[in-house]
Amino acid sequence: VPARSGDSVLKDNITVRQGDSAVLKCNVDSKVSRVAWLNRTTILFAGNEKWSLDPRVILMENTAVTEYSIKIQNVDIHDEGPYVCSILTNKKPKSTKVHLIVQVPARITNISKDVTVNEGSNVNLMCLAVGRPEANIVWNHHSPRGTHKILTEGEHLELKAITKEQSGAYECIASNDISNPDVRTVQVTVNYPPFISKARSTGTPVGQKGVLQCEASAVPRADFEWYKEDRRLFNGLNGVKIENHGKQSMLIFFNVSEEDYGNYTCVATNIMGITNASIILYGPGAMHDVNGAAVLPRASICLMLTVTSLYLLKF
Repeated sequence: VPARSGDSVLKDNITVRQGDSAVLKCNVDSKVSRVAWLNRTTILFAGNEKWSLDPRVILMENTAVTEYSIKIQNVDIHDEGPYVCSILTNKKPKSTKVHLIVQVPARITNISKDVTVNEGSNVNLMCLAVGRPEANIVWNHHSPRGTHKILTEGEHLELKAITKEQSGAYECIASNDISNPDVRTVQVTVNYPPFISKARSTGTPVGQKGVLQCEASAVPRADFEWYKEDRRLFNGLNGVKIENHGKQSMLIFFNVSEEDYGNYTCVATNIMGITNASIILYGPGAMHDVNGAAVLPRASICLMLTVTSLYLLKF
């Protein structure tokens, strides 16, 4: 419908993303004598004369004679609100309002710091975000095993009686469909006592190289000690070498002798606890069970009582 004398054609609402430019258009005919743009009670432009001190607000040039439009560059949340195109005709003043709506991409403003706790503790994580429309928050869990799990929605995540399987990266994702989600991560480390996951008895002929392996998972990483019956072994003494690589410890015999055969105990300790495994180095034809596991002899039981006592005194 063509505009009548003194009418302005203007949309009721304009939605602009923060940082973009907003163009507010006002179409008038030749019978309009005076026009002005106002933001609430502040005059922005009166005709071609700029009253606003804001350099971001400019009058559109090279437009049609009947168009009186302004542009707001780098729109901010404070620009949101009502704008009025005021028109003076020969008959009476008229005005048309437009409401500028500023959308703000979701942004995380505060998130919990990385945390280290003991297994069984309660953990509360927090992630705060802003945005218009309001940001939606989702928590994801990336475990050390590489598994990924969506946990819950909301600013707070509560983990009761945390287990070692719940350690890893907790990802906070804030989104409101205005732009790409904002993502930040909290690293949760769970301390737990050692448990030996690999301890296999080994058969080696006299004169050959023999290796006993002991593997223990633990946080913090376990310290290893090796014993033969009730005697502790040290690296480089009595023809053995001890090599520790991460969660694995190896007792190496470069030239196995008859005296080397027997029961050995691998002891793994950290600040959370202590554990052990018994491993047999045996020769060809020696009796051992099908799983390679050894029965802990009485001497080793005494040994473990001694080691445990020393561990308790240490920590």
